[in-house]
Amino acid sequence: MNSPLFDPNNQETDLSNKIVAGLERISEAFKVLLWEKAKVLGLSPIQIQILIFIAYHKIGFCNVTHLAKEFNLTKPTISDAVRVLINKGFIEKTVSTSDSRSYAIQLTNEGKHIVSETENFALPIKTQLKKTDESDLNTLFKTISNLIYQLNKIGVLTVQRTCYACKFHQKNQDKDYCNLLEKELLNSEIRIDCAEFEEKI
Repeated sequence: MNSPLFDPNNQETDLSNKIVAGLERISEAFKVLLWEKAKVLGLSPIQIQILIFIAYHKIGFCNVTHLAKEFNLTKPTISDAVRVLINKGFIEKTVSTSDSRSYAIQLTNEGKHIVSETENFALPIKTQLKKTDESDLNTLFKTISNLIYQLNKIGVLTVQRTCYACKFHQKNQDKDYCNLLEKELLNSEIRIDCAEFEEKI
């Protein structure tokens, strides 16, 4: 039987329990930082996350169906957030030429301004990471990128675009290689969110 993850006594004897508890605390830091931005601008955290996502992803990902998968939320929840953002003038619909019922969303100029005001909400976390030794950062990144991949494989994360799950990725003598870039990838070059990602069949 697995020991209770958040019992401090169990954390002393099980390093993975301690790491899970640590990741939970870091997730709280993200929530706090995001809420600070949200309160100032009169937006919800998910509305800010949607705006930032739209700013940096191709139009094919910028629709209610995909956003619901991306953020592990229901379509009605995303639809409500999108409606508010449209009413505030931060995004606008782009109706499909082939199907008038289908639409994507894109930023307005005001939406781009909001993104510039909010996208660095996690800067305090990055600032602390920059104080960490480079070799430790590489080890941490390798662990995190593998964890994301494994959580996707077991269905906890519904969407991810990391190299490990991409059809262009392969292992060559235990080294990572990208067939699209035609090069060996260093650990630091593994992508968490790749624009060219195509799911491995």
